[in-house]
Amino acid sequence: MSKAVDIWEKPEAEEIFMLVGWRQWADAGSISSGLPRYLIKQSKAQKIGEMRPDGFYLFQIPGTHHLVRPVVQFDEGYPISLETPRNELYYTGDGRKGVVFFLGDEPHMDAERYVETLLHIAEELGVKCIVGFGGVYGELPYDKERMVSAIYSIPSLEKELKSLAVNLSDYQGGASIGSYVCKRAAEKEQAFLSFYTFVPTYDFSQFEEIGNSIRLENDFMAWHGVMRRVNYLLGLDFDLSDLQKKSNRLIRAVDEKVSELDSAAPQLGVRAYMERLSDEFHEVTFLPLDDVWGEEIGRLLDNFD
Repeated sequence: MSKAVDIWEKPEAEEIFMLVGWRQWADAGSISSGLPRYLIKQSKAQKIGEMRPDGFYLFQIPGTHHLVRPVVQFDEGYPISLETPRNELYYTGDGRKGVVFFLGDEPHMDAERYVETLLHIAEELGVKCIVGFGGVYGELPYDKERMVSAIYSIPSLEKELKSLAVNLSDYQGGASIGSYVCKRAAEKEQAFLSFYTFVPTYDFSQFEEIGNSIRLENDFMAWHGVMRRVNYLLGLDFDLSDLQKKSNRLIRAVDEKVSELDSAAPQLGVRAYMERLSDEFHEVTFLPLDDVWGEEIGRLLDNFD
C-alpha cells in the first residue's frame, strides 16, 4: 500500500464497491459531502483507514485571512483541537457484498498523486467499481425529479448507465475532482462512474422587496434519486425510506418559503414563476422494472378494497 495511506483493516467480500465523495467545488445540495456521510452513519460503517494529507493542501493564500487555514481551538492557552483536511475510509458489508466509503477534502495541490493514491487504494482493496457524486445548482422545479448527468471510465458502463434515466455528460470546462478521477481511471481501465445531480436554487436578491434567495443546502430529493440508481446498478440494499421522508419534508418546507415570499411581494409573482418552471420542465423519472411491478401489484390490490 502507498506510503500516503494507512489501512488497518482490509475488508473481505465476494464483491466490493467504493462510494466516493468530497468536500469540493461541485457539491451543490451537499450531494458529494453530505450523502456519503449520511450513508456512513446510516449503515454504521466502521473506519478502516485514511489517506494522509501531506502535500495535498495549502496552509494559506497570500492576501486572504483564513480561507484555507486549518481551524484551531484553545482553552486557556492549551490546544484542544486542530481541524485539518481529512480523507477517510469506512466499510460496511458482509461476506457477499461490501461497500467502502471514501470521504475526503478536494486537494489544493498535487492532484496527480492524490488521484493515483485513491485509485491504488481501490485496486488494493479489490474494488469492482467506484461511484462518485457531484452536484450543480440551477433554476429547476423543487418538486420534480432531479436531472442526473453521468460520466464513466470504461465503455462497458455506457449501457448500464443508459438504463438509469441519466444524461451522459458532454461537459467541457474546469475539471471537478470526480472528472479528474474519471480520466485517470479510464487510462488504467478501472471502472469508475459519477453521478452529477442538478439542484434547485433561486436568486431573488435583486428585488429589494424580498432580498432573499432559496438554495437547497442538503437536497435530500437529489440524494434519494441518486441512491435509487446506485442500489439498482450495484445490487445494493441501502434503506432509502428515511431519505424519502426527508424529501417530502423538504418539498413542503420550500413550498412554505415560496408562499412566504409570494405574500411578501405578490407583485413579483414568485409562485407564478415556480409554476412556470414546473410546467416547462421535462421530468425524467427513474422507474426500474421491480418498481413498475410493485406499483402495478399495489394498484391491483387497491381494486380489491
